[in-house]
Amino acid sequence: MTDDFRPAEMLAERLRARIASEGPLPVSAFMMEALFDPVAGFYATKDPLGAHNDFITAPEISQMFGELLGLWAVECWSQMGSPDPVQLIELGPGTGRMMSDVLRVLRAAPGLVDAAEATLVEASPALKMVQGRNLSGAPVPLRWAPRLEAARPGPTLLLANEFLDCLPVRQAIRHDGAWRERCVALHPDESGRFAFVLGAPLSAADLALIAPPLRDLPDGTLVELRPSDAPLINALAERFAAHPGYALFIDYGAVEPESGDTLQAIRKHEKVDPLDAPGTADLTAWVAFGALAREGLKAGMQVFGPVEQGPFLKGLGLDVRAGLLAQGQDEASRARIERQAARLAGPGEMGALFKVIAFASPGLPAPPGLDRFEAPGAA
Repeated sequence: MTDDFRPAEMLAERLRARIASEGPLPVSAFMMEALFDPVAGFYATKDPLGAHNDFITAPEISQMFGELLGLWAVECWSQMGSPDPVQLIELGPGTGRMMSDVLRVLRAAPGLVDAAEATLVEASPALKMVQGRNLSGAPVPLRWAPRLEAARPGPTLLLANEFLDCLPVRQAIRHDGAWRERCVALHPDESGRFAFVLGAPLSAADLALIAPPLRDLPDGTLVELRPSDAPLINALAERFAAHPGYALFIDYGAVEPESGDTLQAIRKHEKVDPLDAPGTADLTAWVAFGALAREGLKAGMQVFGPVEQGPFLKGLGLDVRAGLLAQGQDEASRARIERQAARLAGPGEMGALFKVIAFASPGLPAPPGLDRFEAPGAA
């Protein structure tokens, strides 16, 4: 057994004991333990990002991604009236690479770099150490917070790339005309393996979390519920009601409600069984952008987008920035920069799968690259 799998087996044993005591666990509970267990959870034990680890995010692909988001933040700060101080917050900051690239742009905006106070909202002790090393020369005061609510109050610019997909999801399956919770139990072969099973019928409150177009689908249909979205949106709305602010979220998912199982596990850049060796693989699920937008409106915020990542980045100047980086480079370097831009924005790459959505305090202008969200049926 490798070192990676020793803590995973400890976590698996605790999950087996919990199932024996409580009965089958909702998918969300299994996901929470596998990702965030303080001893053996995926994010608690190691740095999962990069070419030699488990997966690569957009900031690891190219500096251009973070630099363009930095330009977006500069423009939003100006539209807010250039407040001083301003809280620059990143949710799920990974290795700190994106924040480093954002801050490089802020160095060229003296008013903002002097006004900004940066907060990294991070749950992983391992990643905090990586972030601290990568941001040791940050030109702004830097601090960490365990959750958004713990960040300092004030005017805010918030960025979040691939944060929402890690929030635990629940799943439900239509069975005999009723929606029932999908749970995780022990496999009946007594091997100790985990298996999916049907749990109890959903309550009326839970049924309300299913998008209306999906509620009457036939038996066998699986839908996903995202109970963690509303608390996050409400915390953001409370912050934006007290002080002006913009928030930008980039993630993969669908705009309109869709049925189907999007829960996936990634280990060493390969898809694996989500129930195999909990704690050794990243568990994620698609973001429901339309539902997220409606939560934002319900909470009293302005909502902009969602749009595909490709057009958004190109609208911010991706092609121009790629051209500038390529100037004076050799042929191999120019080709690499071109590949990076294509991976970020190409329709067959991240450009279409990833979406961009923004939230803002009432009364602020639309942020760069995004139009106002109009809910179906809105006047």
